[in-house]
Amino acid sequence: MSKSDKTDKSNQSYDVERSQWYFQRFVSHLPAGGQFVIFNRSWYNRAGVERVMGFSTPAEQEDFLREVPLFEEMLVGSGIRLVKIWMDVTKAEQAQRLAERKDNPLKVLKSSPLDEFAQPRWDDYTAARDEMLRRTDTALAPWVCVKADHKKTARLNVIRHLVNRLAPAALAETVEAPDPEVLFRFEIAALTDGRLCN
Repeated sequence: MSKSDKTDKSNQSYDVERSQWYFQRFVSHLPAGGQFVIFNRSWYNRAGVERVMGFSTPAEQEDFLREVPLFEEMLVGSGIRLVKIWMDVTKAEQAQRLAERKDNPLKVLKSSPLDEFAQPRWDDYTAARDEMLRRTDTALAPWVCVKADHKKTARLNVIRHLVNRLAPAALAETVEAPDPEVLFRFEIAALTDGRLCN
């Protein structure tokens, strides 16, 4: 397959997705019984990257924010155990990680053309995050937030949270709870009290 063939197929896939209900691109990846599936932040792109970069219309973004709590309620109602985790980093830490992607050959594959907009549009991304958390945090599908500047500490606390939430009780009780200074249940006050980066 030539490069132009790959580009044509990619464009066709994009056109198909643009004509679909937003959640169609994820439904086929949902877990069956006994399965564990991880969606990265693309699940919520319509409330973040697409909003900041203008990749979707304000009407599409509003549809997403209105529909995603209903969709997640259906998932939970069907027996899926849904865990939503927001990894939060400071602007300085983000700048350092972006620089490492340029300079470290082991991290260059993480690079994206969108990286160059991350720092200049920090405030826009922060506003998008705040609205997303406010509007999509529900009793059935709550957000937990993780202070993630220190990767190892963040990961250990996420693992503890997942074990406590998803493992059989006999296993979960052997693992300590996450550090509340690192991982905490989202609440509106966290947007202004310093727990989340601004």
